[in-house]
Amino acid sequence: MQANSRAYFLLIAILSFAMVGAALYLQHVEGYQPCPLCVMQRFAFVGIGIFSLLAAIAQNIRTLWQGLGMLSGVAGIAVAGYHVSLLLNPKASCGIDPLENWVNQLPTARLLPQLFYSDGLCTAPLPPLLGLSIPAWSLIWLVILTLTLAVGLIRREKHYRY
Repeated sequence: MQANSRAYFLLIAILSFAMVGAALYLQHVEGYQPCPLCVMQRFAFVGIGIFSLLAAIAQNIRTLWQGLGMLSGVAGIAVAGYHVSLLLNPKASCGIDPLENWVNQLPTARLLPQLFYSDGLCTAPLPPLLGLSIPAWSLIWLVILTLTLAVGLIRREKHYRY
């Protein structure tokens, strides 16, 4: 598959939305309640997915959508990295703090509470998936998707230079 093709961006979007689907499965089937940082990571995956879909559709401004998808990914990486650091340092906690109130006051929390409403603790002990915590998996996938968008952008720029 060629970088910057329609299929390339559709695959990135599908993977991003699959990560949101996995989070919803863990929430609604397994009973894990999302914390504010989990919800913010969902925003990042949704942002990557939406901007990748827009890049697949709009070829003339594809770089803009690709850049915004990368920006969503970088923000998600920062949040997921912080979340992983909280799990590694159990004395710290995001707990019920202004961040949770802020996340729950966003219009998305009222319109789609099943997806964007936070009522869990960031340091809640959850069983690992294949040896890693859920935020660690989120961090890994955010890095993969963001780097994939970045590599595509670099290849696109090299292609147009020569």
